Amino acid sequence: MLFCILLFLGIISLWWHWTTRDRMKVTNLTGKYIFITGCDTGFGNMAAKIFDKKGFRVFASCLTETGAKELKAVTSKQLQTLLLDVRDSDRIKKVAAWVKAEVQSEGLWGLVNNAGIMGLSAPTDWLDIEHFREPIEVNLIGLINVTLNMLPLIKKAKGRIVNVSSVGGRLAFSGGGYFPSKFGVEGFNDSLRRDMKAFGVKVCCIQPGLFKTALSNPAKILKEKEVIWNKLPPDIKKQYGEEYFQKDAAKKQKLSEICLNKDISPVVQCMEHALTSLHPRAHYIVGQDAKLFWNPLSRMPTVIQDLLLMRNRVELAVSNAK
Repeated sequence: MLFCILLFLGIISLWWHWTTRDRMKVTNLTGKYIFITGCDTGFGNMAAKIFDKKGFRVFASCLTETGAKELKAVTSKQLQTLLLDVRDSDRIKKVAAWVKAEVQSEGLWGLVNNAGIMGLSAPTDWLDIEHFREPIEVNLIGLINVTLNMLPLIKKAKGRIVNVSSVGGRLAFSGGGYFPSKFGVEGFNDSLRRDMKAFGVKVCCIQPGLFKTALSNPAKILKEKEVIWNKLPPDIKKQYGEEYFQKDAAKKQKLSEICLNKDISPVVQCMEHALTSLHPRAHYIVGQDAKLFWNPLSRMPTVIQDLLLMRNRVELAVSNAK
């Protein structure tokens, strides 16, 4: 009985210590510089607006002039927008030089690598190398390139790097370049976190589930997939079956309705915690679908992963022919 009481008190003590530690904040952050990529819409757009209101001096990079103008119109004069395609190495270097001139000796407190695209999500034998190349160029190579160019400024401020990955960086449940790119982000994030410890730089990774953003628009994804389906050689269509596309679309729609998180603010809250907490977490798992299904599934044996994920796939015509 005494052992049970001591065990219970020990668990309560650890929980209290962890929650107290988790709530401790860095002081004097008002006016600190942060750089956010992918601010046209979604997580980056909301983050830029919120961090601007909280007193950070935000550099918000957008892919389009329209995105930059719309963001600038609803934020303070302190927030500065700039155009950046993370696939453009020369532009990244110019932006980094501009940021260096702006922050001067203070350095850059925060870098939020948020820019990303979904790319085509389809069976692997429907795709060519270009379908893989674009998501990897944006989500992984672009993220690494921005980080390397901003790293000296982050080290100067002993600041924070926040990389937006995905539960798709833990578990690949479809073909295409998105999942390899996010697995790569996870690997880069982990090695960078360990490399930067000696410099007082903290590196965090956010792993959202399925959220309602332009990136995960089901109608857009379905339309892109249909274009590829219509161009497939007859022999591949025969292997999958003429009714495959419609049946698969119905299954994906049902999964989206179950998993989709409509409120994107929890992701931005994780960004804020990573930038302002005295003890930020190494990983932030966000979204009910991620916490209750994708993340637990990613830790299970492969046979269980395959069993559950294959249940959401349409049986192929070639399977029935055996």
